[in-house]
Amino acid sequence: MTGPGRWARELLAQRLVQPDARSCGAAALVVARAAVDEAYAELLVRGRHPGTGLAMSGSPAERFHDETLSMHRRVTGLADVAGRLQPPWPRALGTPPWSVARQLSSRAAPYVVRQAAFRRAHVLDALLPALDRGRPVALYVGDRWLPRHVVLALGTDDRGLHCYDPAAGGPRVVDREAFESGPLPFGRWTRPWFVVRPR
Repeated sequence: MTGPGRWARELLAQRLVQPDARSCGAAALVVARAAVDEAYAELLVRGRHPGTGLAMSGSPAERFHDETLSMHRRVTGLADVAGRLQPPWPRALGTPPWSVARQLSSRAAPYVVRQAAFRRAHVLDALLPALDRGRPVALYVGDRWLPRHVVLALGTDDRGLHCYDPAAGGPRVVDREAFESGPLPFGRWTRPWFVVRPR
């Protein structure tokens, strides 16, 4: 399986549950950053950044909790990660996909939002190259009416997509058949709505 480095894997071995019912997108973004920034992952695991010496108190779960709430404030605020103006978004409504795309674009190639409710096999084929390059992909999932939850695809192998589910605080595997036509394994949220992937 392609995927995160040593410190990110150690972080993902923790139970990383989203702090509240609205912060799944922010939790996915914290994990996404840790997946591509080993120094940040080490900061969350050990409490000290190896390059800057920045220290954070608490356990890995407490640091993750604090970073997720901070991320949620940032992605719903007036300025994005690069300091550009963005439309503010009511935090009670979660994290909008365009803010997730802006945040993910800050560390790599530009990310785009694509609908995933139709032509699901095509959508899956389009996101696999990003995962093979070690780039995380956010998935908006929901019921038949609305997207309600954000999970993060981190890698792939012959079993399927390896995802971080903020509601469970840990991994889920989505096989190809489930993504293309069946229910997804995220509790009540069984349908893909959007993917946020590299352009």
